Amino acid sequence: MSNTYDILVIGAGPGGYVAAIRAAQLGFKTAVVDREHLGGICLNWGCIPTKALLRSAEIYHYMQHASDYGLSAEKVGFDTAAIVKRSRGVSTRLNGGVGMLLKKNKVDVIWGEATIEAAAKGNEPGKVTVKETSRAPAPKGALAAGSYSAKHIIVATGARPRAIPGIEPDRQQIWTYYEAMVPETMPKSLLVMGSGAIGIEFASFYRTMGAEVTVIELLPQILPVEDAEIAGLARKRFEKQGIKILTGAKVTKVEKAANSVTATVETTDGKSQQLTAEKLISAVGVVGNIENLGLEKLGIGIERGIVVTDGLGRTNVPGIYAIGDVAGPPMLAHKAEHEGVLCVETIKGLHTHAMDKAKIPGCTYCQPQIASVGLTEAKAKEQGFSVKVGRFPFAGNGKAIALGEPDGLVKTVFDAKTGQLLGAHMVGAEVTELIQGYVVAMNLETTEEDLMHTVFPHPTLSEMMHESVLDAYGKVIHS
Repeated sequence: MSNTYDILVIGAGPGGYVAAIRAAQLGFKTAVVDREHLGGICLNWGCIPTKALLRSAEIYHYMQHASDYGLSAEKVGFDTAAIVKRSRGVSTRLNGGVGMLLKKNKVDVIWGEATIEAAAKGNEPGKVTVKETSRAPAPKGALAAGSYSAKHIIVATGARPRAIPGIEPDRQQIWTYYEAMVPETMPKSLLVMGSGAIGIEFASFYRTMGAEVTVIELLPQILPVEDAEIAGLARKRFEKQGIKILTGAKVTKVEKAANSVTATVETTDGKSQQLTAEKLISAVGVVGNIENLGLEKLGIGIERGIVVTDGLGRTNVPGIYAIGDVAGPPMLAHKAEHEGVLCVETIKGLHTHAMDKAKIPGCTYCQPQIASVGLTEAKAKEQGFSVKVGRFPFAGNGKAIALGEPDGLVKTVFDAKTGQLLGAHMVGAEVTELIQGYVVAMNLETTEEDLMHTVFPHPTLSEMMHESVLDAYGKVIHS
């Protein structure tokens, strides 16, 4: 039957569309269901459009500092509408690209909101009902809502911004990342609640564009998942740029006026203050989209708002799988994509193994950039490792100085007994492009000896990666 598939994926975000394409490549008859946009949050309202905004801010920053490079730029300004238009145009282009990839691989697109009615049993496929949606018009060629069947059903419904009771976003004074990406005008002042990647990226963007920005973080360290030394250096850079940062602080109350918002902030020392700004961005994490899918009715395991899987996408109910944000942290697009491939290849019966989440890189595209993989120095010690730590500053690198980017640090953490690379952490220019070198090294179980004997090109920023390794073993040359 035309409405029966081998694999049906619910959600066309990074995890979902990649899983669908890989399934089709492996010979499965495949369909993907979505209700709003191909490419999901990442492509349409997350990773990609924010990078477009940050690129505009980066160029604006350099134009303002043209004299540092022997250049002149007069009457430097910006057009908010044009910046937003460029960002949305980038997303639109890539959204169309996902549609073309699905068509090329003969993956059917079904438009609407899906509910799983039954899992596969014996020779009977699972059943999914797709209802019409008013969220967005269906792309050309999409199949209509209706009843569909599949032997394997993959849930890849992603996540949405977490809302704090009493501080719910209203799209006017209190924003999530949705509203923060499409401002009609640049706010003159801004409060950012949360200092993870999303909060820091928006703080960096709006500060560069001239807003007075205050970041409020509940924990004692900004960028809580990062190495403390790297986060500390980043904080100094942010504060030098004029970003105000409050750590160990909690927003307990928000009062809204016509054109402003006032937050009551309490700190761990018992003090309280009120901060007023034009807008407040709530960036306190995300929650999985598990509602209205029929998961509870089927008895699928859910803990702390995410679907429980075995590391290869399989839930406790045969024939039902979950990948990406809805299957838990780290909630990153590249994790979702890889998880989708693993899930489908497992269904095919190929040799697979669960993803090692310790080897998934994390990147924050603020100014300066931050990137990391593996264990922080503190975590390595907590786990009982005797460590050797290497550091190399950007100030010792010729390429960094030539770029006018002498502020930053590359840090490496090794097991002193085996030479195993346990973690790598960076802050500075272009580190989000550098980190993959260490990711590859960790996946290949590279030791410090292998890295020390690797020839790095000169002049490049990557030389600092080599020097950091050398520093861990007392052999650093340029520091």
